[in-house]
Amino acid sequence: MGHTATLPGEPLRGSDRTRFSRPAVEIAPQLLGGILSRTAPEGRVSLRITEVEAYLGVGEDPGSHSFRGRTASNSAMFGEPLHLYTYFTYGMHTCANIVCSPEGSASGVLIRAGEIVEGAELAGRRRGASVKPRDLARGPARLVIALGIPLADGGADLTASPYELRMPVHPVAVETGPRTGLGGPGGTLAYPWRFWIPGDPTVSPYKRHPKLPAVDLP
Repeated sequence: MGHTATLPGEPLRGSDRTRFSRPAVEIAPQLLGGILSRTAPEGRVSLRITEVEAYLGVGEDPGSHSFRGRTASNSAMFGEPLHLYTYFTYGMHTCANIVCSPEGSASGVLIRAGEIVEGAELAGRRRGASVKPRDLARGPARLVIALGIPLADGGADLTASPYELRMPVHPVAVETGPRTGLGGPGGTLAYPWRFWIPGDPTVSPYKRHPKLPAVDLP
């Protein structure tokens, strides 16, 4: 295993779960600038979170996987906060979310993009030799590959090995807008629940669903 960097802040513990027992729309902007790490046998990769999206629970958010209730595939969203919710999309990609709200409420924060701050060599091997540093975790599927998160880690405790989550030591500037790629009401300006650090090169480009009207973003 390679050199382990000293990261700012302290890893969250089980006692911090109450901080996440609030709706994802409150937690999501507070995660920007925080650091998510995963340790594997070949080493640890850590990223500074630069872009997220919030999703609420049953009957509240038409863009959420939990909108119509609990299923076998989304059950982790209904669990304790500070656990991982993973899902498979487009038949080829895994995405990762941080579960928020009290158990049973099913809100979560999709980690959309980040800057690799530790383990860049390992992240590069996972992503491919030709990938630029800013693109290693620029997008939710790329991010999961860079960190080495498997779909089977759904339900994993983010306060326990192999994960660590650190909240930002200093607040950062935040921009907000509609969530990317969603069709229907969940992708409109009525749900401005995508949050990002303005000007950060690792933030993924906004992609409007083709059936929705164009919006003017910063």
